[in-house]
Amino acid sequence: MQIPEEAVLLRIFVGESERHGHLPLYEAIVLKAREAHLAGATVLRGPMGFGQSSRMHTAKILRLSEDLPYVIEIVDDEKKIMPFLEQLNGMIGSGLVTLEKARVLRYGKDQR
Repeated sequence: MQIPEEAVLLRIFVGESERHGHLPLYEAIVLKAREAHLAGATVLRGPMGFGQSSRMHTAKILRLSEDLPYVIEIVDDEKKIMPFLEQLNGMIGSGLVTLEKARVLRYGKDQR
């Protein structure tokens, strides 16, 4: 699989407690990205954050939270990301979704 040098970065911010069916939402999104044959997806767990409600979520011992922030990052050709965004509409209730231009310098074994 090859990614063009001029690609896009899709970032999806969700909470740990959000679900899609029987799966955590972040896991369902990654599985859907794989099903869509996107180049790859990475889930990052945030130790601290807040969203629209301004409620603080933290992993500190004295302030245990069951809803830590998660960020799913996907980089691929815009022609593949845009149809994937349509699939996300039915999966994400609340959350932040961003899209930005990305320049791919290296992917896989071949160097650019």
